[in-house]
Amino acid sequence: MSKDLLKLQEHSPKVLLRNDPPQVTDKTFFIDASNQSLTTIPLEILALKELEEVHLENNQIEAIPQDIQHLKNVRILYLNKNKLRNLCVELGTLSNLQGLDLSYNPLLSSSLPVISCLRSLRELRLYQTDLEEIPILICKSLHHLELLGLTGNHLESLPKEIVNQIKLREIYLKKNQFKEFPQELCVLYNLEIIDLDENKLNAIPEEIGNLTGLQKFYVAYNNLTFLPESLCQCRKISVFDLSHNLLHSIPHSFSELTGMTEMGLSGNRLEKVPRLICRWTSLHLLYLCDTGLWALRRSFRRLVNLRFLDLSQNHLDHLPKLICTLKNLEILAMDDNKIGQLPSELGLLSKLKILGLSGNDFSSFPEEIFSLVSLEKLYMGQDQGSKLTQVPEDIGKLQSLKELYVENNYLEFLPASLGTMPNLEVLDCRHNLLKQLPDAICQAQDLKELLLEDNLLTHLPENLDHLVNLKVLTLMDNPMEDPPKEVCAQGTEAIWEHLKENRRKKIMVTKIQAWWRGTMVRKGLGKYEELIKARKKGKTSPKDKKGKKAEKGKPGKGNKK
Repeated sequence: MSKDLLKLQEHSPKVLLRNDPPQVTDKTFFIDASNQSLTTIPLEILALKELEEVHLENNQIEAIPQDIQHLKNVRILYLNKNKLRNLCVELGTLSNLQGLDLSYNPLLSSSLPVISCLRSLRELRLYQTDLEEIPILICKSLHHLELLGLTGNHLESLPKEIVNQIKLREIYLKKNQFKEFPQELCVLYNLEIIDLDENKLNAIPEEIGNLTGLQKFYVAYNNLTFLPESLCQCRKISVFDLSHNLLHSIPHSFSELTGMTEMGLSGNRLEKVPRLICRWTSLHLLYLCDTGLWALRRSFRRLVNLRFLDLSQNHLDHLPKLICTLKNLEILAMDDNKIGQLPSELGLLSKLKILGLSGNDFSSFPEEIFSLVSLEKLYMGQDQGSKLTQVPEDIGKLQSLKELYVENNYLEFLPASLGTMPNLEVLDCRHNLLKQLPDAICQAQDLKELLLEDNLLTHLPENLDHLVNLKVLTLMDNPMEDPPKEVCAQGTEAIWEHLKENRRKKIMVTKIQAWWRGTMVRKGLGKYEELIKARKKGKTSPKDKKGKKAEKGKPGKGNKK
């Protein structure tokens, strides 16, 4: 969840950055002292009476000092991810405080009531603070709360006094222990966001229909078997996540929720795409992973505004042609199906940037992919399904490609055209049968990650260290000889040094050979190449042949007087 930070910088205030010295002025309104390993709040900060926003998150602070009371003007205070156990009484004197984050601290519940004194508080975050219940006093006293964050605690219910939070717009209750939907929420008519993901809910009450201003509703990873018809009254819902429940269908009345832009249904036993979904023509994101689908409805083509579609882990034996009519698609996940071929119309998806086809039944690399001119990430790893034996040279046509994943196949070599792909940053070839890499790979200058573990490599290209942007190179479980395994185990820098040393030796040998050739010629021993051939045949040098002339008065061998 993003935090909307209020950063007032009137009169050109000094902003304290992480590496700045602790020099501030009385006119400082904003300070960022996060990630500094602080054990206490510095006195220099507490002396700045004009401060309005203070960031002290991700430190080692164990206590809030009494001098916190001097920050009378502070409106935003972030102390999340520290080691706070108690909250001092003086914290309650910050009458202008509007945003407080105490998340990820081992707070004692007995110290929390002091928060009830912060009558101007609008945003309170208490994520993962081991709460078993919310102090009633907080619900009774704070009447201006708009955001309440309680994710990652041990709550089973909300106090009935929560109904006093009539201005509440957002409540986050993810990863708690709710078995029943908190009925009290149904009378908080200003609620726009409810997050109850990862609880133990069995049902949603009909009264949810009272929340006509509800815009985002998250109830994924629960035990819901049905949905109330009254939800159709929440006409402003645009984001609805029902993933990983026990649903078999969706009420027909939901077709009235025409403003839906994001829908999550993954992990439910639908078996068919609900007909009403095809009426939500404003949908941008649709999650239908692991829903038992065998096919798509013809009316699916109506979803012309889809940008993200997840159909992975289903039973599709081909990529439906109608998907190719969804020309605004940018991300398409078809992993872990039974797809054996792609439609020739695939190139119509001119905006597609990410394509997932891992774990399918392709007998060879599908060439239809090469028409996707905007593709940036391609997933063809085969941890299940048929194994690919080669990647065609035409992969070089994907000039926009940044990441290529072909792990868990039977590849014995890679195409040289990978070196002509100017944007390639990640190449994952783990768990294949590669015996060597093409020298051309050294030309892929943008490459940052090259994953090669568990192959049959013995050598690396001699100029691989020319990949100056390469940060990750993995070579485990290869029968490496050059560089040897002990060098590979030391990491990329050691490998680079080994390759450079090899080149230095090679250059030296070349120089010695050149010198030797020159010496042979100067001494009249003949060309170096002829000398080598003669030695191999066991013959004398060309000079020896020339020099054996018959002396005067003596016949040469074989001459008759």
